[in-house]
Amino acid sequence: MIGYLNGKVLSFDENVVIINVNGVGYEVTCSGTLMNKLIKDGEGELFVYTAVREDGIFLYGLNTAEEKKLFMQLITVNGLGPKMGITVLSQLSVNELISAIATSDVKKLCTVKGLGKKTAERIILELGEKLVTDSVIGAEKTLPVSAKANQDAVDALMSLGFKKTESENAVIKAQENGLTGLEEIIAYAIRNVK
Repeated sequence: MIGYLNGKVLSFDENVVIINVNGVGYEVTCSGTLMNKLIKDGEGELFVYTAVREDGIFLYGLNTAEEKKLFMQLITVNGLGPKMGITVLSQLSVNELISAIATSDVKKLCTVKGLGKKTAERIILELGEKLVTDSVIGAEKTLPVSAKANQDAVDALMSLGFKKTESENAVIKAQENGLTGLEEIIAYAIRNVK
């Protein structure tokens, strides 16, 4: 199994890149963040998931080990394969996806092209508890402590006139900085909304 590649970009098209690693060209379907980085730099590292099926071997590239861990969790959801996993991570950042799952934000998940309401609900149902209890995104970042507290903080910020995405990102940043109380999170978020 191929788990990691580092090389130069030979060519790219939509979300597929051919990367040259020591004279061998690997065709990899990439997440949006990885694709942008590879096109900009002309080279780089890829955290790879290898899918072996009857009709071939397919490589899926992720930008970071954190993104790959979340991708691996996503594809455990019934009815959600690697292609849709890459699509989800191309349209939502790791933090946006985790926040949407933790706050049961079906609407946010449904903004992903091709992801229906039932699949979005299944993602929340199957991954909600798993993401909160597992350290899916590594010890350096903390997952949302409480979906209700997060939603309350987001709602409070939105009532102050901030956009939903800004509010969600600010709440996640507050938690990444070790804040857990609702008032602490809101105060931090107000100072740091971008």
